[in-house]
Amino acid sequence: MANQITAAGAAPGGARPVPRRRSRRAKRRLQEIGMLAPACLLVAGFLLLPFLSSFELALTNQRLIPRPVPTRFVGIENFTRVLTDPDFWQALWNVARFTLMVLPIQCGLALGLALLINQRLPMRNFFRGVLFLPAITSMAVVCVIWATLFQYPSGPLNQILSFVTFGAVEPIDWLGDPRWAMVSIVLLSAWQAYGFQMVVFLAGLQNIPESLYEAARLDGANAWQRFWNVTWPGLRQTNIFVLIITTIQAFKLFVQVNILTQGGPRGSTNTVVQYMYSAGFVDQRLGLASAVSIILFLIVLVISLVQRAIVKDRT
Repeated sequence: MANQITAAGAAPGGARPVPRRRSRRAKRRLQEIGMLAPACLLVAGFLLLPFLSSFELALTNQRLIPRPVPTRFVGIENFTRVLTDPDFWQALWNVARFTLMVLPIQCGLALGLALLINQRLPMRNFFRGVLFLPAITSMAVVCVIWATLFQYPSGPLNQILSFVTFGAVEPIDWLGDPRWAMVSIVLLSAWQAYGFQMVVFLAGLQNIPESLYEAARLDGANAWQRFWNVTWPGLRQTNIFVLIITTIQAFKLFVQVNILTQGGPRGSTNTVVQYMYSAGFVDQRLGLASAVSIILFLIVLVISLVQRAIVKDRT
């Protein structure tokens, strides 16, 4: 009888039957790989391969337009030239200053608006779309609009400032004064990009169980206590992601500067990417520009890892 049961449960030829669950899992895995393959090929072709080729270019005196001077291997000469150039360090300081200013403004605005539109408000979906509108607007268009606002001396911002202070404050040359040029870029950038962080924060808020808020209310917690003890810890992973992504985007600052100030006045808004652009496309030194890109990548990588470690330990 046992032999009959064993024979009935075995597959023809004595082989074990393949579990259906395992075959479905393998089929699903193949489908996932198939759907990801086109995107991975695009990323590899347009991002990964050019980035890897920049390592080779950084070790040569490659130029944008062929010249009588032949391309040759120069070793770390480009890296040495960049790291000993005061203009590079000034650009790095400018982008660090921009990052320190834009991070709290942009992330604070995004979190505050996410908390607001996460409430049960009338026409909530409409307001979500309106608040996200700047994020999908071309940066070039945004720069043209804000350039009008920044006009000196009779631009809208100066008129508002004069009205609020009853003429006590002189008009500000927002883009022509080294003291205010970077502040203007910060305000423009924070307004244009807060929508992305707002959506990320909103997704994080919706993942926090409502039962935690109900328990806090039963314990007598007020709005601030619910935020500090429920909302903020619940956004731990979201905070790490937003902080790292915003820092990376800040260090890539280029379009606003290139359109509005071209790095001026007196180099007060020159950034690392603007420095790299000038080296590669103005001075036609692709090898030097490639060295700048590698240095920038390493700086952003180190800062992102440090940020992740600090935020993960304190949240």
